[in-house]
Amino acid sequence: MENPWKTISINEVYDNPWIRVTHREVLNPSGGEGIYGVVHFKNIAIGIVPLDDDYNTWIVGQYRYTLDEYSWEIPEGGGAKDVPLLDSAKRELIEETGIRAKKWTKILDLHTSNSVTDEYGLSYVAQDLTFGEAMPEETEELVIKKLPFSEVVEMAMEGKITDALALTSIFKVQLMIDRGLL
Repeated sequence: MENPWKTISINEVYDNPWIRVTHREVLNPSGGEGIYGVVHFKNIAIGIVPLDDDYNTWIVGQYRYTLDEYSWEIPEGGGAKDVPLLDSAKRELIEETGIRAKKWTKILDLHTSNSVTDEYGLSYVAQDLTFGEAMPEETEELVIKKLPFSEVVEMAMEGKITDALALTSIFKVQLMIDRGLL
């Protein structure tokens, strides 16, 4: 389908190692003048649902500065665009939980908030697990919980998990379990 938006100008208003923000003067699909601010992420959002043979999983909790509140999530982080995505997923799982997996299944692709950002994300189910020591980054103060996957689904249903990548991954895994795919 052809793009009905017309870009008149693009100005960079902010740049750091993780994001770049542009201000755009546009003509909307009706021909009216407008503006758009776009947040461009320099990494890819990667989430992992570790799942053992008994359908237990691990979630991580941390205080999210941007929200000014505590957040429960699946293990997740950013992957550099020039690094294989699976390598980044493996690194994130080890960093945040100490878990290594022999079996990896990509389960979804998503755009995190397509009205304001072009951020792309994906997630995996990690299985056939072995356990070690977590190695979080200096910016992470994590609490790790092992729970039955059904309890994590309930947390998501009750609004105790609100992260977009975590929610979509949790619900996709539940559908795959229900359909006998995991």
